[in-house]
Amino acid sequence: MKKILFITLFAFTQILSAQNPGTIKGLLTDKENNNEPLPFASVQIKGTTIGTETDFDGNFVIIVPAGNQIVVFSYLGYKIVEKTVLIKEGETLTVNQIMTAEEGVALDEIKIVAETNKEKASALLVEQMKAKNIKESIGAERMSDLAISNASVATTKISGVTQSEESGDIYIRGLGDRYLSTTMNNLPIPSDNVDNKNIDMSLFSSNVINNISISKTYNVSGYADQSSGIVNITTKKYAKKSFNFSVNSGVNTEVAGIDGNFRSTLIYNSVDFFGYHDQKFFLKDAIVYQGWDPVVRNNSKLNRGFSFSGAYKLKVLGKELALFATASKSNTFEYQAGEFSSYRSNILDNAFPHPNYDPSAASNNSPSVEKFITNINTTAYIRGDLKLNDNHKIAYNTLFVVRGKDELYEQGRNGLGYVFDQQPQEEGAFVRDQNYKQTILFVNQLMGEHKLSENNKLSWAGGYNFVRAKEPNRIRNEAIILDSSTVTYADVSNFSQRKSKQNIEDNDFNGYLVNAYNFGTLDEDENKPYSLNVGANFRYRERNFSSQFIGVETPGFTGQSTSGFTTSSVDNISSTFIASNFLNSATPQLKIKEQPLDLYNADMTIMAGFASLDFKLNNTISGNVGLRFERDEINVLWNVKNYQGPLGARVGNKTREYTSLFPSLNLKYELNEKSFIRLASSLTQTLPEFKELAPFQYEEPTGRVIQGNPSLERSKVLNIDLKWELFPKRGELLSATAFYKNIKDPINLALTRGSSGNFEFNNTGEKATVFGFEFEGRFNIIENEDEQAILKANANITQMWFEQDLLTNFQYFNKTSTGLQGASNFITNASLSYNNRREKPFTATLTGNYASDKIFALGGPEDLTNRAVLFNDEIIEKGFVTLDLVVSKQITKNLFLKVIGRNLLDPNIQQTQKITRFDNNDIQVSSGDKVVQTYKKGVQLNVNLSYKF
Repeated sequence: MKKILFITLFAFTQILSAQNPGTIKGLLTDKENNNEPLPFASVQIKGTTIGTETDFDGNFVIIVPAGNQIVVFSYLGYKIVEKTVLIKEGETLTVNQIMTAEEGVALDEIKIVAETNKEKASALLVEQMKAKNIKESIGAERMSDLAISNASVATTKISGVTQSEESGDIYIRGLGDRYLSTTMNNLPIPSDNVDNKNIDMSLFSSNVINNISISKTYNVSGYADQSSGIVNITTKKYAKKSFNFSVNSGVNTEVAGIDGNFRSTLIYNSVDFFGYHDQKFFLKDAIVYQGWDPVVRNNSKLNRGFSFSGAYKLKVLGKELALFATASKSNTFEYQAGEFSSYRSNILDNAFPHPNYDPSAASNNSPSVEKFITNINTTAYIRGDLKLNDNHKIAYNTLFVVRGKDELYEQGRNGLGYVFDQQPQEEGAFVRDQNYKQTILFVNQLMGEHKLSENNKLSWAGGYNFVRAKEPNRIRNEAIILDSSTVTYADVSNFSQRKSKQNIEDNDFNGYLVNAYNFGTLDEDENKPYSLNVGANFRYRERNFSSQFIGVETPGFTGQSTSGFTTSSVDNISSTFIASNFLNSATPQLKIKEQPLDLYNADMTIMAGFASLDFKLNNTISGNVGLRFERDEINVLWNVKNYQGPLGARVGNKTREYTSLFPSLNLKYELNEKSFIRLASSLTQTLPEFKELAPFQYEEPTGRVIQGNPSLERSKVLNIDLKWELFPKRGELLSATAFYKNIKDPINLALTRGSSGNFEFNNTGEKATVFGFEFEGRFNIIENEDEQAILKANANITQMWFEQDLLTNFQYFNKTSTGLQGASNFITNASLSYNNRREKPFTATLTGNYASDKIFALGGPEDLTNRAVLFNDEIIEKGFVTLDLVVSKQITKNLFLKVIGRNLLDPNIQQTQKITRFDNNDIQVSSGDKVVQTYKKGVQLNVNLSYKF
């Protein structure tokens, strides 16, 4: 039936397009560039929506009704040309046109203005074709086709890129957060999360993004800390006068299917419309006066949001100022239900199962693990470009983001939870974690370009950014469900019932200065074959971090005695923590336990100078060679409870200084005008992050504890890439890449030895190797008469092999080598797009993604002596398939409708761990995978309505 409908629809569109047809074709050339072909120029029939763009070679073909027509040729920065032609039925008429620049507009200005086209997929392919290094991009045009809402999702549509469902981190060629770098307009931006080196790219909503590029090979103008690649977000600027407004709404099927009301944390009551949290109590006072129970919300199941943007150009003191501004606000809701467990030395340590729980069944047992998530994202962005004259331009942009994430986590509500050695009993364990994470990000960037002479160009930029991220009032309870009407409190520590806070203040100053000088004999295109680029960049980043626990000591429950504190249900905990129970002198009595602040202060200074030479030796060989000198200094000072220094104190510090030379080589061999071979090699590094060096322990809602390691050292990385590219015609690509990386002293998250069962960052081996292949294809399957794609397909496949040796401290059960944390050895992305190419087009795009199993955390021995039997194996994040569908229709000239379905297959998200059993004689008796975490994300259904003029 689907095939019949498609064939019928296609035939119908062809019949309509065949009425009174005539064909106009031609070539547009650029007078300002020796009459070279002009790609991506606009060709329109005046008074209609019929039009096209010129291809790579400046050619165009367009089908038009017979009769007198006015053909309009236009290109940014060039004079608009109108030609009147008479076209007869069945006639093919050739119309060529030479385009000239507007008066007073310099050629370099034309190139800068033309960059606005880099949101188009075809223009980005041209940039990829001309680039010296290996680079891939996704622009605003394709992001709109796929209804991509933020930068994080957009990166996963680029070959070799995946996203971890557990952490949200981006992985390029299997290498994660610590191996890549993120910039905005080629300037670094700080992280919003203590756990990450890079900022959460979902903070960048699609309405601020022109394009996102990933450079997988190194250029010495960038910081050396980017071993897998650099993700650069190019933000939008003025293209033409416009105003857009859109609203959207939708639902998550898991949220809609909740048996009861959606719930949120108690803290959410203090959050305003924009996601900003208003602190109403000091942390210690909140123990008694704030309450402890979560909130039921009756009207919070529909996602909703809006955005608007506008662009305008004006004169200021006789100078041209181009402005672009946008703002957006969204509220989304998620619900996850499943199970969680953990093992110590292959023995069950805690379990929150859901026997017979089936989310698709009409009725089922309540799940043992539930998570209610509310996301609020408010974004505002403004960009101004000031043209001082033809040779001097200055731009300023600022981005302001407020993001709130409300997360209510519960495990054991069904009374089936188990925690080993918990008092007063192990059965009936219940844990609730309420947390609101607020991030305020403020990015400021000032940039300039100055043409000092015909052959000399100076570029500079400076940035000041700050991040204020906090968990203002996290609430945690650990209880035991004794029966349907009796709940007591787990007696594990004085902080099993607690409220805590965490604050991060980051300041980031950065900038660069680059002078490019062109020299050599003019080639046949009147370009100089050499360009010497000399420059410097710097970065100073500082962080102030604090965390504090305020706990409640609860007297133990003694069976039939009433001396212990109890309550009627897990939703009535507030009735216990009241003032009278703290002030009463009788026994038992609740006692507030205040833990000293955990603190660390850190700073990083990077100073670097570099020189590189762009060259074109002949018509076939070109490239870039460069050398960078960089000095990195990292200082961390801490005062944390879990650190035992030489004198048993909480206080310690660590300084890391590295001074190195980083060479890079990028070669490009032109087989023909549309086919190239590229070779790249470089040395890079991976610096330890602040949180990886500071021995602070952060407890996840599940109870997993992740801590830093002061002994951590940087990794050094050798990178080699070989790539073949073919660009058959506009919008099409076929490529194959082989790559190799050798990593010295690789850094991984691994389970620690001893009784803690924590996760810690370590140099787990002496070296690791990565070898892989990437294949990508973009093809037009069906085209109309003017060679516009009606049906097109994109697909990429990445296959990798990883291996790292394990140092003796991390060897167990005869395991001496392993893979890399977070690395999937097989990744594929594919999409199929349909566009009927009518005056008010209908489009549909189906997208699928798959990433194979990856290591969430490396394993490790409990102790070195008994490593053969006392160990914790690695935890694996299982691979799964996602499928998205986006359908859109232009209703009127200005009104657009889009229907979006995300995660249509709704797969199980799982983590597993291999558990090996031994008998009393340490003989292996069984081995198999156990699920340690599982949940579903739900199908996301949304409708978007936008108005543009």
